[in-house]
Amino acid sequence: MTTATRAYVSRLAGLTVFDPNGDRVGKVRDVVAALRVGTAAPRVLGLVVEVVARRRIFVPMGRVTGIDPSSVMLASGTINLKRFEQRAGETLVLGELLDRAVTIAESGRKATVVDAGMEQTRTGDWLLTRLAVQEPGRLGRRGQLHTLNWDEVLGLALSEEDQGTETLLATYRELNAADLAHALQELPIKRRHEVAEALDDERLADVLGELPEDEQITILGTLSESRAADVLEEMDPDDAADLLAELSNVDRDRLLELMEPDEAEPVRQLLAYSEDTAGGIMTSEPVILSPDATIAEALARVRDPELTPALASQVYVCRPPSATPTGRYLGLAHIQRLLREPPSSLVSGALDDLDPLTPEAPLAEVTRYFATYNLVAAPVVDQQGRLVGAVSVDDVLDHLLPDDWRDRARRG
Repeated sequence: MTTATRAYVSRLAGLTVFDPNGDRVGKVRDVVAALRVGTAAPRVLGLVVEVVARRRIFVPMGRVTGIDPSSVMLASGTINLKRFEQRAGETLVLGELLDRAVTIAESGRKATVVDAGMEQTRTGDWLLTRLAVQEPGRLGRRGQLHTLNWDEVLGLALSEEDQGTETLLATYRELNAADLAHALQELPIKRRHEVAEALDDERLADVLGELPEDEQITILGTLSESRAADVLEEMDPDDAADLLAELSNVDRDRLLELMEPDEAEPVRQLLAYSEDTAGGIMTSEPVILSPDATIAEALARVRDPELTPALASQVYVCRPPSATPTGRYLGLAHIQRLLREPPSSLVSGALDDLDPLTPEAPLAEVTRYFATYNLVAAPVVDQQGRLVGAVSVDDVLDHLLPDDWRDRARRG
C-alpha cells in the first residue's frame, strides 16, 4: 500500500478504516481540526469514525499509519469506543468548514470552500494546508475553481454567516435516509437546520421518517408553513400522521389545510385512530388491485422502488374504488405464490383467505397476528368490509421499541 502524506477531506469521507490485523473498524465520517488565531494552518486532531450501531467515535491522527484512495490504516492499540462529542475550539471540516463563504486574499473576490487538503509534516502532525474554493458562477454556470494555501484565504476565523450547503450535501449524496438522518443529528444545531432547509422535499421527507419525533418536530418548525406542508405531502401517510399527532391541534389543522386535499385526506383518516391500534400504525397506501387484474399487473406494481420490502410482499384485491377505504375486500395474494403462477392468470384466483385485522385491534393483538401467521404485512378491514390500510412489520417494531430507540442506536 502506498501511504499518502496529503489527502483531501472530501475524498476521505466514507473510506473504510482498518486495524493492523486487517479487520474493519468502521468508516470515516468527518475530520476534526483546531482553527488557529490569524492565518496559521489548523492542526488536524483526528477522524470521526462510524463503527457498529452507528456509533461515532474519535480516532486521533496519531493512530493513523496510512491513507490510500480506498482505506485508512490504524496503528495497533486499543480503540476508545466512547461516543464522539465535539469540544469547544474544534471544527468539523465536512460538517462546518465546507460551504463557508470566504474571500480570496490576492483578488478580494468572494468564494466558497468546496474542499480542504491536509498534509503531514516532518514531525508527523497533520495540518489543513490547502483549500479548494470556488467563485460564484454566472447564468447557472460554476465559477472559477482555485486551489490555494490556507493563508491565501480570508474569513475562516470569523463566525459563519449564511453558510451554504452544496458541498456538504454532495458528500451525503450516497447515504440512505437512515444514515443521512444519523449524520444530521451529529451536526451543530444551526448547521443541521441549514442542511434540512437545503434538502429537496422528497429527500427531507425520507430523512424525517428516520429521526426521533422531537427532532422531526424541531426541524419541521424551522420550515415555513407552506414548505412544511409540502414535505408532509411527500411523507408516507402513516409517518405524516404520527408527526402531526405530536403537534398542537391548531398547528396540525393549519398544516392539513395547507396540504393538497387528496394528500391530506389519508392522513386525516389515520389521525382518527388511536396510535396503539392497527388503524393507528397502518399505512393507507398498500398495493390494491381489482378482481380482474392479472398476475403480470401485480408483479409490475410491486416493482415500484418507492414501496418498502414489506408492502411489496403482497397485494390486496378489492372491488372498486381502489383507494382506501375501498370497495369490498376480497383477499390478499402473496408475491411468492404469484411468482409460481402463469403471468396471464388473474390475481383473484390466487387469494389467501386469511382473516384481516380490524382498525381497533390493539398492538398486542397485531403482534400475535404477525407471529402466528409469519407475516411481514397484514390487511386492515373495517366493519363494512372495506380495506382501510395495511400494517407492515416495520410499523409494528417502531411502536414496540422504546420511544427513544433511535437515540439509543445513535449512542450505541
